[in-house]
Amino acid sequence: MEPPAARQRPAVDQRLSGSSAVKPRVSCSRELELKTTLRELVIYIVFLTDLCILTFGMVSTDMYYLNKVMSHLFLEPSSAEDNRSGFGSIGSRADFWRFAEGPLLDGLYWDKWYNNLTLTLQNNNSHIYYENLLLGVAQIRQLKVRNNTCSIYPYFRTFLEDCYSEYRYRAEDRSDFGLRNESEWKYTSASSLSPWYWGSMGLYSSGGYMFTLPKSKQESREKLVFLRQNSWLARGTRAVFIDFSTYNANINLFCIIKLVVEFPATGGALTSSHIYSVKLLRYITYYDYFLASCEVTFCLFIITFIIQEAIKIVKLKKEYFRSAWNWMDLLLLVVSILAIAFNIYRTVKVSLLMEELLSDAYVYPDFYFLAFWQVLYNNMIAVNIFFAWIKIFKYVSFNKTMTQLCSTLSRCAKDIIGFAIMFFIIFFAYAQLGYLVFGSQVEEFSTFQNCIFTQFRIVLGDFNFETIEAANRILGPIYFITFVFFVFFVLLNMFLAIINDTYSEVKADFEVIPSQELQIRDLFRQSCNKALVKLKLKKPEMDTNPADESLERYTAELGKELNNTNAKVRRIMKSMQQLKDTSGKTA
Repeated sequence: MEPPAARQRPAVDQRLSGSSAVKPRVSCSRELELKTTLRELVIYIVFLTDLCILTFGMVSTDMYYLNKVMSHLFLEPSSAEDNRSGFGSIGSRADFWRFAEGPLLDGLYWDKWYNNLTLTLQNNNSHIYYENLLLGVAQIRQLKVRNNTCSIYPYFRTFLEDCYSEYRYRAEDRSDFGLRNESEWKYTSASSLSPWYWGSMGLYSSGGYMFTLPKSKQESREKLVFLRQNSWLARGTRAVFIDFSTYNANINLFCIIKLVVEFPATGGALTSSHIYSVKLLRYITYYDYFLASCEVTFCLFIITFIIQEAIKIVKLKKEYFRSAWNWMDLLLLVVSILAIAFNIYRTVKVSLLMEELLSDAYVYPDFYFLAFWQVLYNNMIAVNIFFAWIKIFKYVSFNKTMTQLCSTLSRCAKDIIGFAIMFFIIFFAYAQLGYLVFGSQVEEFSTFQNCIFTQFRIVLGDFNFETIEAANRILGPIYFITFVFFVFFVLLNMFLAIINDTYSEVKADFEVIPSQELQIRDLFRQSCNKALVKLKLKKPEMDTNPADESLERYTAELGKELNNTNAKVRRIMKSMQQLKDTSGKTA
């Protein structure tokens, strides 16, 4: 039998004989590739820094606190006595009028100081919390559906004459009703650009029967009482919207508030709200002008990246689209271009509409349109910077640890896909079971989407078991126990086992391969040393060839391997000699 040292010697000799001729050439190409990657990484870090400055320049902590104080004022009752008149406690049409005539007017009109001293209001303008100017007046709008928009079973037609369906755009009532003499009794169409509202029970259009509140608190209360007495809210009413906007000059923020009360076909009422704090007026302070310079720099970066990607596409053609990182670059460019285009549109639109919206203090200025698109722009930038951070993995892929992780994910991809199919078959089976059994009694299972999110919460341990147990004392515990057993104890541990076993295999393969190539951290350290030497912050050192350093590291590791092999051979020879001596004595 040939000893291990003899089997390994030809390969070792071949690697040693080829190291003097082939290795320097490979190291030089590797070094050139790493230098290119390092240069691209430095440029990209500058681009990412500029993008981060832009992103964090759009938001501030003041936005959160402004939303918080407005939410506390209009959504939460001021005391236990006002709990029934709070916005969140609205459960019927009577509760809506109670809120509108009480807490709503108290929050909109601040005409007295905390010691009941009457304030002198400039141009009869209200300042909410004495700091937030109420822009124009508030607007209240309702949407209705027509009668006989649903079918009544023949047995009940003698008992029921009217039938109002749930809200649909085609079932919307646009005819005049009530007194028919003012705008609140006549349907008003909205602009085609006005966004619709996605509520709890449907998607609502931006038109409707609307009116504005006067500048005086007393006149507003009288108008609300008049509408209540003349039944402005009817059986066909499906949603009521309360819109108003404020501006805080201290922090240069607009706060656009939309309070929504939905009256579903089941009866009762559901409440929801949108409170947006946005910065619509740009370029006021010196910091804003600094952000403007960052925006110009960002545009230059995008133009440069577009040219680079165009050159790559022309050079590589179809091969370009076979790389996932190239698709990531294209996605980042597309989102960036959309963000730039929308930023220009938003800036122009605000400058054109601002004077028009604020020209008349007795009308409702519709800032919700601008706030809605500003929030979409912020979301677009958030997605953009998310992918920008993910792209950093493209430049650190030369690192050994990152290579191991990428190899692990790529090697176990097929196993994970097979596992995912099995997992989601069981997962959706349990979701459908929970929806059919508990959907009519438990809020967490009221819709199929809620069932999916609820089951993910069960996996994380965030779930109230008593709710499903009270809904069904037999199927509730069976559903919960079997779901936890199969999904949590079996399937999730199978997933972890797939990842763990594959990572162990990849790590074992990387331990066999000697680390003989130049790492990007070495090249980065050399570049930093050269920069420090040029700045005279460090003494110059003797020039060393990175290929020679790599070859020295490879030689040292190879020596260790040879020493370990020789030690194993000695132990084997010693064991064989002991066996030979033992067999001789026995003979």
